[in-house]
Amino acid sequence: MAIPNRRPEPTAAATDPCPIPTHWDVEIAGHGAAPRFTDGCDDHRDHRGPPGPWPAPCSAFQRAAAPERRSPTGYSAGMESWHRNRLTTRQAELVEAWLPGVRLLNDLSWNLIDTAVLEVGHGRRRYVVKAAGPSNHHIGREIEAHLSSTVVLARQNHASKVVRSDRSMNILVTEYLEGSLVEGTEAEFESDTYLQAGHLLRVFHDQARRTDPDYEAAATAKALAWLDTPHRMEESAAEEARAVFGTYRPEPVMIVPTHGDWQPRNWLMDGTELRIIDFGRYGYRPATSDFCRLAVQQWRTAPQLESAFFEGYGSDRRDSKLWNVMLLREAVATAAWAYHVGDDEFEEQRHRMLRDALANF
Repeated sequence: MAIPNRRPEPTAAATDPCPIPTHWDVEIAGHGAAPRFTDGCDDHRDHRGPPGPWPAPCSAFQRAAAPERRSPTGYSAGMESWHRNRLTTRQAELVEAWLPGVRLLNDLSWNLIDTAVLEVGHGRRRYVVKAAGPSNHHIGREIEAHLSSTVVLARQNHASKVVRSDRSMNILVTEYLEGSLVEGTEAEFESDTYLQAGHLLRVFHDQARRTDPDYEAAATAKALAWLDTPHRMEESAAEEARAVFGTYRPEPVMIVPTHGDWQPRNWLMDGTELRIIDFGRYGYRPATSDFCRLAVQQWRTAPQLESAFFEGYGSDRRDSKLWNVMLLREAVATAAWAYHVGDDEFEEQRHRMLRDALANF
């Protein structure tokens, strides 16, 4: 549905640029149901500020999404709480019970939707509080990740440890990880960073695996659904993508625990040691799905980083047919998402990604 002259008023659904369903999507919607756009990638910054290549959303989207416009905490205007009204009253009470005397050190939220990210102090220690409203699925995914798959990274201090969590209140507290965001620093283009990233990802992936007969069909249906939303992709490109998806015959795939957004904006460097943050897109997917962001960004201009990554990972598991379809789904979804949030520069980048992806067929 190409509508080049009018950008729709954004909704929470428009925050999902990712065509890849997790097992939460499947449980909620069912493989046979219409895909739900619940798998956002940009609304759950951890604790190092907003992402570099994803600029602030347009003012219309901020008006639709910014939580401070509707004071869910019960505090009146001018009556600011210790958490700057980022939490509901019940969420704040939980944190106060878990960390008596808690104090806010930094508000690290990025106002895309209702996720709050707060660096807090308790005694002499620092923690990160993440919370969101009841319709936000990212906190639940992050809690699930910390209670299961991140343990292999956390025990070596490559990921934070969960301190407390409450699924019903959509809130968790983790230890604060030291380090500086890799994105935008020299480390972003150093081979050793990718050697470590490959090794850590292999450790993360190798914890478990199972065959999913329906994953590919659900992922492709979700990408097709993005083509039915307003976008500015060239009509010929959109139709070509539809044709590819229409002739694609999904087969069972092996799925493993995945991060969902494995790239430098979710990596910290502490000295020479790499650490991983932000598991809000955690879920079981094909292992190769965690390569997509790197392949179309850093690896595209610096192939030595790709070589270093797979040296650390141990092998390149990409199957050409599945990989090409995966890249096309990613291109379609992120191009449509960029249009919805008014990010013209990123939208143009994703149009280029779409052209590159279609050239593989």
